[in-house]
Amino acid sequence: MNDTLLAQGASLHTESPARDALLSVTGMESAYGRIKALKGISLEIARGEIVALIGANGAGKTTFLRTLSGIQPMRAGSIMFSGRNISRLRPDQRVRAGICQCPEGRLVFGPMSVEDNLRLGAYTRKDDGIHSDIEKIYERFPILKVKRALPAGSLSGGQQQMLAIGRALMGRPKLLLLDEPSMGLAPLLVQEILSVIQDLKAQGITVLLVEQNAFGALSICDRAYVLETGTITLTGTGAELAQNDQVRAAYLGM
Repeated sequence: MNDTLLAQGASLHTESPARDALLSVTGMESAYGRIKALKGISLEIARGEIVALIGANGAGKTTFLRTLSGIQPMRAGSIMFSGRNISRLRPDQRVRAGICQCPEGRLVFGPMSVEDNLRLGAYTRKDDGIHSDIEKIYERFPILKVKRALPAGSLSGGQQQMLAIGRALMGRPKLLLLDEPSMGLAPLLVQEILSVIQDLKAQGITVLLVEQNAFGALSICDRAYVLETGTITLTGTGAELAQNDQVRAAYLGM
């Protein structure tokens, strides 16, 4: 998208985006050596929202999620989560605070069983609800119960994505980070995953969705941010961005 068409951080509406902010990121910068991948990212997510982050390959979407999770170092900026500054917390501490990520490419533990993969999602927990939460995952994804004793690597791509989402849910997230959940899936499975995301919102889980499938992401999100070469260039509701001429040309093939 031509940078001259959109001012940095331009908004399609004037309404406050996150009146009850669960997450507030200000001026986030991150780099790989001398290459600056994130150039002062600022965004907010309200409790109970689905917020989408769309952009081309190399825009910095995955880097943003990794920095938010604490895996990628942050050079500048701040992260406020649930009223607390978590900028200096370790990744495991951020999981305990309620930020759980479903990574790009699913990254299930192939030799381990489906059920053991789910148990690993609860590695920070010491409560007695782990078994009941696994049963809830099986209710949501019945095929995982059928294959619970099989190696995760034997599952199909769609089943592995269900497992990866289930594993993240085992951390009881306040904020669920989904990185390209529809990647490589057949259209029917893509619709199923998008429907699951909407169900999670209905249950009160806040979702940050990173997707190259911009049409799918914008169809279910409350708000969205467009990320280009490490910079937020446009924000608006999903419906607004879906009707924006530049977004339609650059990301929706219209």
